[in-house]
Amino acid sequence: MTTTDTESPASDPFKDNAPPSSNPGDAEPVWTFRGYRLKSSEFTTAMVHYFRAEVQRANVWRTRLDATTNWAVVSTGAALTIAFSPAGFHGVILLDIFMVTIFLAIEARRYRYYELWSSRIRLLETDFFAAMLVPPFQPGSDWAESLAENLLHPHFPISIWEAIGRRLRRNYFYIYAILLIAWFSKIVLFPTATTGWADFVMRARVGGLSGEAVVLAVLIFVVIMTFFGILTAGLHQATGEILPRFSDDLSIPFLSSDATGKDGSSKPWYRLSRRRQQLMAMVITDKAPGVSENILKEMKRGVTSLQGTGMFTGKSHSVLLCALTVTEVAHLKKLVYEADPNAFVIVTPAQEVLGRGFVPLNMK
Repeated sequence: MTTTDTESPASDPFKDNAPPSSNPGDAEPVWTFRGYRLKSSEFTTAMVHYFRAEVQRANVWRTRLDATTNWAVVSTGAALTIAFSPAGFHGVILLDIFMVTIFLAIEARRYRYYELWSSRIRLLETDFFAAMLVPPFQPGSDWAESLAENLLHPHFPISIWEAIGRRLRRNYFYIYAILLIAWFSKIVLFPTATTGWADFVMRARVGGLSGEAVVLAVLIFVVIMTFFGILTAGLHQATGEILPRFSDDLSIPFLSSDATGKDGSSKPWYRLSRRRQQLMAMVITDKAPGVSENILKEMKRGVTSLQGTGMFTGKSHSVLLCALTVTEVAHLKKLVYEADPNAFVIVTPAQEVLGRGFVPLNMK
């Protein structure tokens, strides 16, 4: 078996046989598809419009968050008005605590969606627009991969526990405090002041539930919410929060923000390295030069040619190896078909691809 290497040249990966332009930057297409060439200025315009779209979507979910909080505030006001009316009953306050807890769960779910769009916005702000302000323009090495992965496979950047804990500490703690104070005041002061603990427990009963059971349930609820708020305070993956990020004391795996890259450089605290799925394509063809040229020119991916023999026919064929990502498979198949419709293509997952164009080969 002989091996010939037809790796792509070490030139600028964005250069192509594009028509000349008065603007040097426009002469370098950064994206091609079915004959269309997206120039650098057009790429920037597309990114600006995409940024505006993500901001609008985040604003919509921010409004929905405010709406949920408003529901909790309005229901609290209504419950207090009813409870402290002449014929009011303290059980209304307990019912409202249950309703506010439901609103908290709804708001936490909405907060996770808001953080999904917010994380994309922060990614563009830190690695695209901020990089423009500090020449030479050099965004993070994996920001495009992170954004593409998020677009292809959307995932919540924060857990449901962090979402509940953050909304609890920022908004609902105060609502619960008002309700609990009102509940205690209603029992102690109305219609007359209590004479002791036994009187308080007797007044605390609700329907068939004894006063001891009601008081115990309230105490358990307070303890659970307090501990939940404290235990989730260390979760700092929410992109919308202005908090210190480059602290070295966040060494616990699920609390770590991974703020420093392998090369020692800082990167945005909220972005864990996420890359598109890496694959290995094998193309068995009798027209290796044409297929290789298409891949090298259009995809800017390296190609390695091996010689193989078909055991059924006994004929010799070229086997082309090409490492690529999951978003490039359709483009690869199109280019192979154009050069050799009879080619045989095998695409397999790759555990790890190291080298130029992928993760740097670093033995440290």
